[in-house]
Amino acid sequence: MDLFLQQVLNGLTLGSIYGLVALGLTLVYGILHVPNFAHGALYMVGAYVCYFTMADLGLNYWVAIAAAAVVVAAMSVICERLVFHPLRHAPPIHDKIAAIGILLFLEAVVQMYWGADFRRIASPYNQILQLGGLTLPAQRLLIIVGAFSLMGALHLYLKKTMTGATIVAMAQNREGAFLVGIDANRVAMMTFAIAGALAAVAAGLFAPINLVYPAMGHLVLLKAFVIIILGGMGSIPGAIIGGLIIGFSEALGGFYLSSTYKDVIAFVLLVVILSIKPTGLFTKGVR
Repeated sequence: MDLFLQQVLNGLTLGSIYGLVALGLTLVYGILHVPNFAHGALYMVGAYVCYFTMADLGLNYWVAIAAAAVVVAAMSVICERLVFHPLRHAPPIHDKIAAIGILLFLEAVVQMYWGADFRRIASPYNQILQLGGLTLPAQRLLIIVGAFSLMGALHLYLKKTMTGATIVAMAQNREGAFLVGIDANRVAMMTFAIAGALAAVAAGLFAPINLVYPAMGHLVLLKAFVIIILGGMGSIPGAIIGGLIIGFSEALGGFYLSSTYKDVIAFVLLVVILSIKPTGLFTKGVR
């Protein structure tokens, strides 16, 4: 039983990170219908900003995460203004090609500056807590608490604030939002900023138990797309539930079946669930 609960903790850790990354993707898709393939690169840049802030500037871990959130949010807005906004009336394939171009560009810049070596961010929380037969690393508990706190804060922001309500309105009915005078440009920039900040924080939380390298966003991005398809494109609850499903399935499947195939489990689940419910677990729309 202790081994099972240990894997549940691991699943919660993975699911929390996947959910945060998928939340940013699903927000952007829900508002602008843009599948932002550059999101994985923003996640990677967030990890490197954390690394630079701590290793090169010698600043605190939390300052590093805050810096990563601000830098990546600004970078995400710049991408929206300079790339996605000019392509808003172009054929849909142009958005996808542009996003892939941003992904390759950011990876090349990071590799030019830091090289392709694997790096690690030192966690200030190395304590190991014991609860019965369970081993609870403090960094994993921090990831779970931090991720779910952010998810709760995002939910309150969307439901309780006027600016959050404009995002929801745009996702539900773009034409109606335009008719009542909602500034589409402002909403788009705000959405990209939130998505970038979520990806950066996810990277900063996960980096101390993972390696930092230029291609680190590839697999996370693929799994995030699996999550938002499973949960329903544009659905916030779907992104959270989908992230937990993938996290638990990877942790439990990797332990009880084989760790060799743990990264394949997400895609097998995608096929199984969509064959039963082709629209995903939740209906479309930011809620």
